[in-house]
Amino acid sequence: MKKLKVPYLPALDVLDSSSISLFMETKAQREYIDTINWEEYSYKPIVVFDIARSDKNLYIRYFVKGNSLKALYEKDDSPVYTDSCVEFFVKRVDDSHYYNFEFNCIGTCDAAYRVSRDIKESLKPEEYAAIRRYSSVGQTAFPEKKGVYSWELLVIIPFHVMGLDTNNLPEKIMGNFYKCADDTEYPHFVSWNPIDLPNPNFHCPEFFGEIYL
Repeated sequence: MKKLKVPYLPALDVLDSSSISLFMETKAQREYIDTINWEEYSYKPIVVFDIARSDKNLYIRYFVKGNSLKALYEKDDSPVYTDSCVEFFVKRVDDSHYYNFEFNCIGTCDAAYRVSRDIKESLKPEEYAAIRRYSSVGQTAFPEKKGVYSWELLVIIPFHVMGLDTNNLPEKIMGNFYKCADDTEYPHFVSWNPIDLPNPNFHCPEFFGEIYL
């Protein structure tokens, strides 16, 4: 099981998006999404994320370079996993339920509080609105583009949207980070922490790693 320590950087809350990216470049914890869990889906783009936190927010900055780029969905609560997508799943240590936060390359989000892949309670509109996203490829949808592309996405997720009390954050939460693009020329299902299941499935809290706040 992988572990990571999230650096506490309170200055992030007072910086603009470009300054946040530069600050995280040197101060955040850098990790790689590079585990191929299913041999039949062997394609692996280059995926890195920087992670840090303030008192109220979790900051994740994704970097991706790979074949093709797709973003059909502009409206939150859409199946963005079929686009060029990065994901963060998280849960409290003592909770059997979990949250999924999925973002396509233009920042469109699909998120819910889940019992499983099929049983969920989607985020409320105001909760979606509280998640800030900044994409290097804009916010306008486009069909799949063939070729090699690089892109970045900064997401800022308030802890309260994850069901955490900002006045009493736990020492540790459980989670995993993913990269996928189900309906593209190069479908892939890559994870940070390994998953030991026979078929592609990210909805598996038993394979979350440890994230120390």
